[in-house]
Amino acid sequence: MTKAATVLIVDDHRAVREELAFALQFDGWTTVEAEDGPGGLERAQEPDVDLVLLDVKLPGMDGLEVLQKLKEQRPDLPVVMISGHGDLDTAVLAVRRGAYDFLQKPFESDRVLLSIKNALRTCRLQSENEALREVIQSEHHLLGTSDTIEAVRSTIQKVAPTEVAVLITGDNGTGKELVARQLHLQSKRSEGPFLAVNCAAIPEDLAESELFGHEKGAFTGADNARAGAFELADGGTLFLDEVGDMPLPMQAKLLRALQERVVQRLGAQATTEVDVRILAATNQDLEAMVSEKAFREDLYYRLHVVRIHLPPLRERPDDVAALADHFLAAATKRNGLSSRRLHTSAYEWLRRQPWPGNVRQLKNALEGAAVLSDGPELRAADLEGAATPAATRRAADGEPDWFAYARLEDFRAATEKEFLRRKLLEFGGNIKKTAENIELQRSNLYKKLDRYDLK
Repeated sequence: MTKAATVLIVDDHRAVREELAFALQFDGWTTVEAEDGPGGLERAQEPDVDLVLLDVKLPGMDGLEVLQKLKEQRPDLPVVMISGHGDLDTAVLAVRRGAYDFLQKPFESDRVLLSIKNALRTCRLQSENEALREVIQSEHHLLGTSDTIEAVRSTIQKVAPTEVAVLITGDNGTGKELVARQLHLQSKRSEGPFLAVNCAAIPEDLAESELFGHEKGAFTGADNARAGAFELADGGTLFLDEVGDMPLPMQAKLLRALQERVVQRLGAQATTEVDVRILAATNQDLEAMVSEKAFREDLYYRLHVVRIHLPPLRERPDDVAALADHFLAAATKRNGLSSRRLHTSAYEWLRRQPWPGNVRQLKNALEGAAVLSDGPELRAADLEGAATPAATRRAADGEPDWFAYARLEDFRAATEKEFLRRKLLEFGGNIKKTAENIELQRSNLYKKLDRYDLK
């Protein structure tokens, strides 16, 4: 059963305290009382006090002074000021000092109850938001002790508080979005939104609408007006993932938005000012693309003020153990499993692997092993079974053992996955080129990559 909130009433008039206590107790609240400022400060230190109703005019120490001391001692404790001599200046001063609301006597009980409920609800939401922020920060913590990762952390700390654009480079699965989120969380915009947009996953004919929005009737199917990514990220951070896959015509429009800090919805006559910090990421060589006229040079320099490069996991084996411990603990908690730990043989096996899928592949391997294992300790054999899909196991001649599959459906899926994997390798992970070569729409290719975990 939920505990009733306790309200401390601080007023030098006994009749007022009794009136408020009666109304609050009738509505289910618990009340405690104090008749002056020092008494109120003392009672407010009791941990069960959830809110204070504080009179402005008190003998000796007035209510505004008590409010200031309360905010120093218990900054998260909501305070509602009450006064029989209230004026606008006093109310403004009280709110500036941290009061949630200001009520003038004589007041109606319903008005008092509503103010208390709103104050407690706001306080609860703030606490939940802070707890959620701590969870998000822990989930998006950049793990590792290698010199490379330490250098990345150092760069993030220097760059995050600024407004400069950052280009994050590295292979798929190295954690580029993780770096982007750290840059946001450590920035002055951390209270604002963080919006990630995968440029390669947006159909070319919808790219402008996705980024800048559209008005109703702007095109077939635009049944309602819709804000784009720039407007939705206003006041925060917009992360453009796979920016190298953005079509050239869209690159020019993106450049204009970055230069002028305004966007124009499709079908709209007016422009909208936006305040957005841009972070971009790619697994492609943008400099080479600039040379090949596949990426605008002016946009490249606009995005590349500071560069943060994430090396593949195989180049930082010293980080594997810390990452594995973290992913295993998270997997057991997420799946409601009993505690698991890694055997020495597991650590040795993990360090020897090339991890072509990088950190993402390692995370999936640990989660699969945690779910499939029977005991509390994971050995190398447990990880090998989870990390090595049947499609990559080898027969005696070194080729994939395709006949290890019992069903035709599994065989078809395995061969399609291997085909896509080899094509991705052939084209250096370039989604656009791979899709064009195998004559498959990019959106369909992305669906298959998600299905086979080939991101």
